[in-house]
Formats: sequence, C-alpha cells, structure tokens
Amino acid sequence: MSRGTVLITGATGMVGSLVAKEALRAGYTVRAMVRPTSDLSSLEGLDIETVHADLADLDSLPAAVSDVDYVINTAAHVGDWGPAEKFRAINVVALEAMLIAARKAGRIKRWVQISSLGVYAATHHYGTDETTPPDLTGLDGYTATKAEAEVLLNQTIRQHDFPATIIRPGFIYGPGDRHVVPRIIERLSEGQMKLIGDGQKKLNNTYAGNLVDAIMLAIDKDEAIGETFNIRDERLVTREEFVGAIADHMGLPMPKKVPEWLARSAVGFIEGFAKMRGAQTAPLLTNARIKFLTLNLDFSIDKAKRLLGYQPKTDFREGMKTALQWAQEHDLMPRRSTTSGSASDTSVEQKTA
Repeated sequence: MSRGTVLITGATGMVGSLVAKEALRAGYTVRAMVRPTSDLSSLEGLDIETVHADLADLDSLPAAVSDVDYVINTAAHVGDWGPAEKFRAINVVALEAMLIAARKAGRIKRWVQISSLGVYAATHHYGTDETTPPDLTGLDGYTATKAEAEVLLNQTIRQHDFPATIIRPGFIYGPGDRHVVPRIIERLSEGQMKLIGDGQKKLNNTYAGNLVDAIMLAIDKDEAIGETFNIRDERLVTREEFVGAIADHMGLPMPKKVPEWLARSAVGFIEGFAKMRGAQTAPLLTNARIKFLTLNLDFSIDKAKRLLGYQPKTDFREGMKTALQWAQEHDLMPRRSTTSGSASDTSVEQKTA
C-alpha cells in the first residue's frame, strides 16, 4: 500500500531523479513534474507517473499539484549571471502560483522546499546556523530570489498553517551532475582552471545522496514542519582538496593559484564590461565565483541532526569518486588538452539546489 503521492519538481535533474528513486524505495507513489521537451533518461525504468507542467507557464501548475500528498520542490532557475527578473519569475512567482494551487487542493501533508546556503550573506562563515537571517539583497539574481522564496514560503506557513519545511543545501555534487563537476573537469583538462587565494578555505560541500536523506527525513518527521535546516556533508573540505580529488582522478596536476587580491581587484571591471556589452553568459570571473573559491563556508548542521536525526553517511572522497565514475560512464570526461590557460581563467560554475 502506498504511503501517499509525492510530486517532485525538477524530477529529471540530479537531485530530483535521486529523490524519485528513494521515494519509490520508501513506498511512495511518485509523480514527476516534467516539461514536454524534458530528457527523461534519468527516470528510465522507474514506475512513476509524469505530468507535463512548466514553471514558466503558470496555468500548467494547478494540475501538477492536484491529488498529491507531498511536494518536493527541487526545481529552480540557477546560475550566477543574468537579470534578477528572470530568476524571480521561476524561483518566486512560479512558487507562489504553486503554493496557491496546493492550498486550494487542500490535501498537502508536507511541502519540502529546496533552498540554498547561498541565501546567507557573502562573507566568511564559521558555524553559522539558522538563527542568522538570509540576505535579501543577494550576491546575484539566484541567491536573492532564493532568499525571497524563503520569505514567501514562511509567510504561507504562518498565515495559512501550511505544513512546509525549508532545506538549505550547500554546493551539491554527485552522480547525475551534468554541469558543475563536468565543467571543472573540462577546465582542468584544458589547463584553464586556477585557484584563487591559498585554496585552504572550507567549502560547503553537499553530496547529493546525503541531501536526499535529509529530504526524506523532512517528509517523515513532524518536527520538520515550519522549520528551516542547513544541510551539508559531515566533513567539509578545502577548495584544494575538492579540486585535487578531481585532478587526481584524471591524472592531472593541480591548477596554479592566483592571488586573491588580484582577482578581487579585477572582478569589478570584468563584470562591469560584461554587463555593458550585454553578455548573455557569465564572464570568466564574477563575484559569485570569487565567493565560491575564496570564502570560508562552514554552516552548522546541528539543528538538522537534533530535529531530523540527519546523519550524513557519505564522506566527500567516496561521494566524489561516485560522481566522477558516473561522469566517466556518461562520456563527460573530455580528452586531455595541451592548451594552457591564462591567469584570468578562474571560473568555476556555482550551482546549488
């Protein structure tokens, strides 16, 4: 007998597809929200229902949330470049439309919203916990609208006694990642990657499997209702260890380092010039990427351990090995190149849930 129907948005993505598999194993009926043009290969062979809906098409959303008991909202417009309005349309406006439809449906037992540790201010963090409020100004459109989405959801929780939980993961990696780690692999292979600073600051690394465990706990635990949780791996790693694990796997040398002061002195000009010429893609260096590469991002998960019973089982080394093996199996490992990069080639894509 099914434990109820779970709607998963972003179901074809890395996190969404892993949640779908885990929810099936846990005895739930799974409904995957997908676009008509979505690549469904990550869901192949799973006994799930698919419903066509698009966060960019508000009229398509009510049907997706009808007759479901749980919603796990992993979908978002992500990135560190572009107008805030483009992020807001998906991350806030569409969320509000879904919440209204879910309340009208009247049967939601739990809504799990995947936010981001990026909602905190872009500064060093040493054990920051959930009592620290999010930064609504944001470093970019993504982080600002993720923080706005949290405000919207918390208002819905308070005003309508809505049973929701907010999960804030850090930098997500794992099997199924077709964007972030493959981008690092490509730049390492081409000799175009540089570390900014000494590489010794901690990263808020979050293995996708550990995140999925937290999501399933948030569905099951009544203590999760109305709460927000930081989620990351048990052991944080430095940027040097993170990039070094990938370089070691590929048999490549570690990238060289660029002084942090040099990157910070150049980023304003680089970003400003890109905006002036109307660049549609991010330049090689942005403030968001400096944050990713230089800030100490240590966030406390004590609350998740205490209220959810969250215990991240997979260590970074094991998780990264799995992620790299998956990338290799799916032909995402580029051939090695003899091209050498310049000191300005410092970018790494930033991506959280």
